[in-house]
Amino acid sequence: MASRAIYKPSKADRVFDVTNILIISIFTLIILYPIIFVVMASVSDPSKIFDTPLLLWPRGFSLDGYKEILQNKDILVGFKNAVIYTFLGTMVNLIVTTLGAYPLSRKEFVGKGFFTIFFTITMFFSGGLIPTYLVNQQIGFVNTIWVMILPGAISVYNMILMRTYFQANIPSELLESAYVDGANDLQLLWKVVLPLSTPIIAVMAMFYGVGRWNDYFNAMIYLQDRSKFPLQLILREILVQNQFGDTSKALIASANAQTMLLKLTLKYSVVVVSTLPVLLFYPVVAKYFEKGIMVGAIKG
Repeated sequence: MASRAIYKPSKADRVFDVTNILIISIFTLIILYPIIFVVMASVSDPSKIFDTPLLLWPRGFSLDGYKEILQNKDILVGFKNAVIYTFLGTMVNLIVTTLGAYPLSRKEFVGKGFFTIFFTITMFFSGGLIPTYLVNQQIGFVNTIWVMILPGAISVYNMILMRTYFQANIPSELLESAYVDGANDLQLLWKVVLPLSTPIIAVMAMFYGVGRWNDYFNAMIYLQDRSKFPLQLILREILVQNQFGDTSKALIASANAQTMLLKLTLKYSVVVVSTLPVLLFYPVVAKYFEKGIMVGAIKG
């Protein structure tokens, strides 16, 4: 019986592996360092944050920023609004995208080529900001929660990805057998197609959810009532405009060094709070991400 050959890496191979790991580690640290810095700064003593060029662990320890968040009504209301807008908006996105992608994936659908081109044109041409604002105003969406949920209910790019997934991964024989058993299109979609489409649904949920969570521009344009502001718009005020909502009066009245340090810590803490839901959501869909996103490589 012939013995199995055992591969022994040469000295050049080992040098290459070590060099490769070192380079990748450096790039990983460069990419992750801004996140590490913000997290460490949010729990550090604000007077010691910039004592060293690199902040890889907390300097001192302080939770004043997070305590201020819990006392700031604007931030808490913004977080609640962001959760509502993200959840409802993502549900609407998934429903509308699925209902658009499924008919276009069926070869029996008459005119699917025309509708595909019709939808694709909207990816390159739009009415612009002012006409869109006037339409939302005429409908009555301006300064309501619906302006953050219903407009943008579908992404044509995501719909094409989902359509391609249906075409490539749902056997036509399975659909035909379900038709023979008496299933209509809605039953086919609900009982056959969707249970086999968990990867693409998870990827779409992540795409739409992250986009909804990070959206501040629409809120800045369409919302005037502060009680409807999402967290990202409150975060923009804190980081860009240095406005602190409920805390602003205290900051103006007490413009001392301690207050300025509190402002600095609060900025880092709000960034962590606004980023945490996305970081927690990604591991949930990570196992589906590779399979779902690879559908983009399939032409058709």
